Amino acid sequence: MNLHDVNEGIKKHKKLTRVGRGSGSGHGKTSGRGHKGQGQLAGWTLHPAFEGGQMPLYRRIPKRGFNNRWAKFVRTVNVGELNETFDAGADITPETLQGAIKGRYDILKILGDGDVTKKLKVSAHQFSKSAEEKIKAAGGEVVIIAGPAPVKKGEKRAKKKSAPVAKAKTSGK
Repeated sequence: MNLHDVNEGIKKHKKLTRVGRGSGSGHGKTSGRGHKGQGQLAGWTLHPAFEGGQMPLYRRIPKRGFNNRWAKFVRTVNVGELNETFDAGADITPETLQGAIKGRYDILKILGDGDVTKKLKVSAHQFSKSAEEKIKAAGGEVVIIAGPAPVKKGEKRAKKKSAPVAKAKTSGK
């Protein structure tokens, strides 16, 4: 391929193939739909997972376990990574970790893998016991960020009391 023939054959406004315009066109009679079968009918479209009546792949594969779509996604960071990334006296929050942690998460948890030699102030939703001990042993500070309030099963929210509404008198005729 040469540079001068890169765009050869590419048209900006390609004409649609007009089917059903006689046998001379090459798309006459059945208009490219073939003979018989459900594909010949107008308005019929093939389902993406249809395999010609064969047992579809999504039904052949065994399903195991449970995937909770409402579960909180927990992102973990080790203490050793914080020690390497940040300088002594740094204030570490989920916002400052934005570049180091990629992707979306609901809860940030600090784990205790690695060593801490610097004094760090770390703010996160959860800490493992070893991580908390290592940060405090290095002279740092641990701040637990309040997450969303947990839903307690069987308890209802207290209803807000509204101001009493005065009823208008109506004539009873």
